[in-house]
This record gives sequence, structure tokens and C-alpha cells, in this order.
Amino acid sequence: MSAKAFLVFPLMAAIFWLSNCQQQPSDKPTTAQANLSREAQVQRGEYLAGFAMCDDCHTPKIMTEHGPQFDMSRRFSGHPAGEPFDTTGMKDLVTTRFVAVFSSGLTAYLGPWGVSYAANLTPDDTGIGNWTEAQFIKAIREGKSKGMDGARPLLPPMPWEVVRNMSDEDLKALFAYFKSVKPIQNVVPNPKSL
Repeated sequence: MSAKAFLVFPLMAAIFWLSNCQQQPSDKPTTAQANLSREAQVQRGEYLAGFAMCDDCHTPKIMTEHGPQFDMSRRFSGHPAGEPFDTTGMKDLVTTRFVAVFSSGLTAYLGPWGVSYAANLTPDDTGIGNWTEAQFIKAIREGKSKGMDGARPLLPPMPWEVVRNMSDEDLKALFAYFKSVKPIQNVVPNPKSL
């Protein structure tokens, strides 16, 4: 073996080692990256929930001298289970004049479709606690209650036809945010037909 070959061999081995034997970057995020990503996703979801005005229907209100204010202790818990919504004598009004009537807490609605109630979006089992991300996305994309095939449609005034146009990333962020809020046990009544 010549002196040149003797010097080239270690040099080639070093180049091979530097180019192939170093730790390759992983496609999997580290725990710190995943936590940061999750935190950023939840923050994005919080922003989107505010921008999409989810509180307006899904958070019960407290009546004040300045009008209804969000009851943040029941945030996103939907229509309160024990809160009555008397629609006696209003059927003709909503079917002949095509108007909608809202409950005083702005969480229940009467219209030509019947009576609908804002859903519990908290991570309690009476809300979306046992939902998967895929169910949430299907509920919004296809307007299906609980994101299940064969389920009833989402009812007005839920603007799912608009919200469904959000990107998958935005819907995942909304779901992550709702899963991060305080769970509130509240069984929302089932909708009623006229």
C-alpha cells in the first residue's frame, strides 16, 4: 500500500463517518417540542373560539344592568340542564313568520326547525369528554351530531356550514382548546320538533 493510499483511507473513513454516522434528525418531535406544539395548538384554538364567537351560544349568560354577560364559571357548558325554555304559543309565530326566538340565556332557540339547545363543549363526559378528534372534525365538516354516521344533523343556529371551511389544523386546534378547558357536568336537553 502506498503512502498516499494509506493517508486517503483514513480521510475517506472520516468523511463517511461525518456524513453517515452522525445522529440523524428524527421526524418525531421531542417531548419539549410536543409540549410546545400542544401549547401553541391550544392557544390557536382559544383564539379561534373567540374569533368564531363560540361563547355567544355555548356559554350561559348572567343578566346584568348592561345586558347579558358570559358566565365564565360555566364557560362552554351549553344550555343549562335545569333552565326552562317556555315556547308555549310560539309555534305559529316561527312557522308563519319564519322568525327565531332565543331563550333569555341565549343558549336555546326556537325556529321552524323546532327547539335546539347549545351543546356542552367542555371535556366532561356530558360534553365532548369521550369524543375523538376525528368525531369533532366529522361533526363540523358534515354537520352530524357527535360526529357519528346516521346521527341527526346539527341544528340552527350552529353555523357549521361556515365553520366547516376551517382548515384541518384549525379544527384540531379548536378541539385541543375545548379539551383543555374546565370540564363541567351538564346534560343538555335533546332537541324537540315542532
